[in-house]
Amino acid sequence: MRERSAPATLLDLPGHSAPAVGFEVPLEMLAACHGRVQAQCATLRRLAAHLAGQGADRQAQDAAAAVMRYFDTSAVHHHADEELDLFPALIESMAGSDAVCVRELTASLAAEHRELERRWRALRRRLEQVAGGDTATLPDDEVHDFIALYERHIAREEAELLPMAGRLLCDAELDRIGQSMRGRRGAFEPAGLPNSFPA
Repeated sequence: MRERSAPATLLDLPGHSAPAVGFEVPLEMLAACHGRVQAQCATLRRLAAHLAGQGADRQAQDAAAAVMRYFDTSAVHHHADEELDLFPALIESMAGSDAVCVRELTASLAAEHRELERRWRALRRRLEQVAGGDTATLPDDEVHDFIALYERHIAREEAELLPMAGRLLCDAELDRIGQSMRGRRGAFEPAGLPNSFPA
């Protein structure tokens, strides 16, 4: 097995908010997704402040709709990428007591996914009102807690999960994970581009 370098993180790419990576490098793609989550969290934080001063104007409505679109699709895919592909591959790659440690880590991260999803559902109800032009607010504590949990979760994945996967998973397994990620998003073209002209 050829050792791969650790996945790129946003800190490795100064001046870039989201590295251009594809399904052929799935760990890097997962790290890039973390950057997009952080960008959406920053938008959510700014939106809460904007609503307090400006109300649900057109800018707030558009921002709320964009945040909902992201967390309703891309974030769901990201959790599935990890839970359906990456976590099982890591567990399969380990034996004995090492496998127990990996199982504990992945179970803990999956539990965090459930908590993030629960908190998202509560925020989403308010964002729907904002997107519809209602004068809803986003409670600072709910926004802060959601963002803080995501920040801690991402930090754990980037410090523990992704480097471990980069060390332990062989190229064939990473290719399989990348193909599964591509399929989950309906992007079946070899170059990673969705097929615009279905047969």
